[in-house]
Amino acid sequence: MADLALVFHWTPRDMDPMSLDELMGWHERARQRHQPEEA
Repeated sequence: MADLALVFHWTPRDMDPMSLDELMGWHERARQRHQPEEA
């Protein structure tokens, strides 16, 4: 969850209602945004 807070500026309160599957989807988006793959 720390990566989501860092990339999207979300608080734990913002993430609390999300399911684990939803959080994992956002985790992948945060990873792509923070460490984009080189072309």
